Amino acid sequence: MDPMSQFRSEAKSAAEEAFRSMGVEAAFDIETPSTGIADLAIPCFPLAKVLRKAPVAIAQEAAGKLPAMKLVSRAWAENGYLNFNVDKAALAASTVRAVLGEGSDYGRGQDRPEKVLLEHTSVNPTGPIHVGRARNPIIGDTLARCMRACGYDVTTEYLVNDVGKQVVLLAWGLEHIDPSEVDAVDRDKADHRLVPFYRKANQMMEADSEVAKQVADMLVRFEAGDAEVIDTVRRTASMMLDGIVQSLKAINVQIDRFTWESDFIKNGVARQVVEELSKCAVCREDKGALYLDLEGCGIHGRGTKFFFTRSDGTTLYTTRDIAYHLNKFGRADRAINILGEDQKLGQAQLANALRFLGKDRAPECIFYSFVSLPEGRMSTRKGVVVYLDDLIEEAEERAMEEVRKRRDDLPEEKMKEIARSIGRGAVRYNIVRVQPEKQLIFKWEEAMNFEGNSAPFVQYAHARACSILRKAGDFDRSADPSVLTNDYEAKLIKELARFPSVIEEAGEKARIHLLPVYCHDVASAFNQFYTYVPVLKGEDMKNARLALVEATRIVLANALNTLGLSAPEEM
Repeated sequence: MDPMSQFRSEAKSAAEEAFRSMGVEAAFDIETPSTGIADLAIPCFPLAKVLRKAPVAIAQEAAGKLPAMKLVSRAWAENGYLNFNVDKAALAASTVRAVLGEGSDYGRGQDRPEKVLLEHTSVNPTGPIHVGRARNPIIGDTLARCMRACGYDVTTEYLVNDVGKQVVLLAWGLEHIDPSEVDAVDRDKADHRLVPFYRKANQMMEADSEVAKQVADMLVRFEAGDAEVIDTVRRTASMMLDGIVQSLKAINVQIDRFTWESDFIKNGVARQVVEELSKCAVCREDKGALYLDLEGCGIHGRGTKFFFTRSDGTTLYTTRDIAYHLNKFGRADRAINILGEDQKLGQAQLANALRFLGKDRAPECIFYSFVSLPEGRMSTRKGVVVYLDDLIEEAEERAMEEVRKRRDDLPEEKMKEIARSIGRGAVRYNIVRVQPEKQLIFKWEEAMNFEGNSAPFVQYAHARACSILRKAGDFDRSADPSVLTNDYEAKLIKELARFPSVIEEAGEKARIHLLPVYCHDVASAFNQFYTYVPVLKGEDMKNARLALVEATRIVLANALNTLGLSAPEEM
């Protein structure tokens, strides 16, 4: 239940009546102003052409024609907006009862029929996830959680790129390179252990034409469906994938399904795509390689040549990606891809290729800018790589330092548990709080700030609420919440009431950065409330205020869970 729905409904009905009396059946939006000037607002600008009046005049006239309302305490016109303030007592009663009644389900929307397939991460299985790509799994997992909270049936999927020259080269390296010939690594994790083999194999291939020929032959055999080669390469990719999945689990990223790229070679679909695209009127040949000429499709420069085979006839990733999306369309109503900004051209090419295959749909894409550290953007070519594992490890170490300062009374294991929660939460929160398309420089002073817009700040507010409730013990949850009308109570209640609408916008419009902002607003309002309002010593107000604390704890826990963060009871 959305506590604000009845207030919006009353304001909407009253506004419709006012506009009818002005001679117009108006369609309009009801907004929740971020300025705090009003609780609800209706912009009158769209009515200016219809009524041939200035928005300011329209709003003033409508305000004078509004009927009496029970749930709205004040309505007025200002700067072309029709504004409403809701009754504090009514909102307090509606919100607190809704939160306590629904518990962990508070904020969830009604089930929707659409099946959503959300692909994210899908990194090349030739090394661990580096920090630059860390946004992908965190954005993908958070969006999936938000959409599920909105009622969508969401399946998250990871495409395992077990085809192509890179992974074949790694497989060749594991078969032909003695472990004594490669550098040791300081992390006992499969994805890290395999990196030296890939580097060594790459050096050998560049220096020795015979090695290059062996790798090329292996790739051809793979594409021809050689079961032995396919099995060898898949085993290699599986080893790397095991390490990658460990990293994802460390930051609470959950993958529902793994699809193997090689399946589209084994089942012949990739070859079918080649056959169909080769019949297109825009198909061209360049030294034996086939491509689509996309010059007339809104694509310019080198991107107009969309190659889908090599000169030796083997398929490319692009070919198999087309096959994969045809597969997706058969399994879901919506396909969403989380991709780096370097994939914009590729996705435009993909959409055109699907159109030439007679498909009138394309995946929805969310592009993100890469993460960098203050020292600058990471580059594997320069050999300067910071892995996601490194980031997680440092986050936990920094969190442990803070926990020791604040809670040295706790047992060591408990401190480690809290540090893991804080550190891993700090990584996720700090990455998702910035809009995906905007540049993100990961700064520790922001991520680990216990007083700022950070995971520790929000988690601490939840732990504080738990502490208050522990000290209180049992209390009367049936106490009347309508008495919670002072400024600090009212501000906190308004924030709690917003949660369903924030979840809806985050999931519906993929604006997941709104959720960390909301968490910070709730935590800040709660901090002000318990600082200036007596709770445990509130006498006749005690039970109602404890109910508000409990409601806040529930909302913070639900919001943190949707962000993929833990909600610690002690910090």
